[in-house]
Amino acid sequence: MVIKKQPESLVLQYLQIILFSCALLYFWRELLVPLSYALLIGFVLYPVCRWLEEKGIGRLPAVAMAITLLVLFFFLVLGLLVNQFMNFFTEWPHLQSKFDQSFNEFSQWLVQSLGISKEFQQKFMIKLSDVSSGSLLAVIGDSLTASAFSLVSLFLIIIYAVLILFYRHYWMLVLKKIFPGERDNDLHEMVLLTIKAYYNFIKGMLVVYAVVGLLNSLGLWVLGVPHPFLFGYIASVLTFIPYVGIIVGSLLPISMAWLTYDSVWYPLGVVGIFTVVQYLEANVIFPIAVSSRLNVNTLAMLLSIILGGMLWGVSGMILFVPFVGIAKLIADRNPKWKTLSMILGSEARD
Repeated sequence: MVIKKQPESLVLQYLQIILFSCALLYFWRELLVPLSYALLIGFVLYPVCRWLEEKGIGRLPAVAMAITLLVLFFFLVLGLLVNQFMNFFTEWPHLQSKFDQSFNEFSQWLVQSLGISKEFQQKFMIKLSDVSSGSLLAVIGDSLTASAFSLVSLFLIIIYAVLILFYRHYWMLVLKKIFPGERDNDLHEMVLLTIKAYYNFIKGMLVVYAVVGLLNSLGLWVLGVPHPFLFGYIASVLTFIPYVGIIVGSLLPISMAWLTYDSVWYPLGVVGIFTVVQYLEANVIFPIAVSSRLNVNTLAMLLSIILGGMLWGVSGMILFVPFVGIAKLIADRNPKWKTLSMILGSEARD
């Protein structure tokens, strides 16, 4: 006699699987995060490597050329940002004098309107500087440690990506051993669809960052804010952090507008520009460029970003979005996972 599982036991089993998976992702994040980035890079560069190999270039030189092009592109973007920062710092003495003037005016307003004496303000600033100096040393130490760890992780990501691309046929054989019941054609199609999902995700995010950065920069340029392209594209990149990113990205141009023009209308103009662009990004640009490519509904994507942030921090916010897209691809082709396909899908299916 076959005993059917009760719905309560199935729910408990699913909860156990979810909790175990989350614990595994959290405690192994130092290993899984660089490996996931390398997998993303490998999937994105696979068409490039395959094209180079079809032109008669060996597998190892093709992988090396693809990785080198990616690294050069990364340093090109980094160089452009550094150049914009250097231009920004050339104006720092003027900005500092404007800030000192604004601070003195604010201090005088405190004396006249609230009756707070300058002696009390000076004592408060001395206490604040004492507290801040200790915190600053801790922040510098944490930043140096994080930078060293990031360099090691970056080196590991490159090594992992090279190994994934070079031994990709071997990994296919491993997948066939892991899923022996799947036909070779079906498994190969699923891998190609996974690569396509990653590739579409990267293309979609690049389109989002480019369009949002351009709109931000044009708005700041029309408003007359100095270094509009630097501030516009920094705010664009930070939009992958829901709600918080656009606020952090807008603080610097708001401050620049206030210090440059001594008027509240220019900072309000920056807020208005970023609000309009953020609305367009959430309701028009992102759904067209990313969500529609992955065929995942907005709620599932937002929950994946939040869960990724809880487990892996900023890296999870980036990496969990294509993970959900891959889960949707697998669920669409497995009748047993029809419910998951409906939960993640962007439209109802019969």
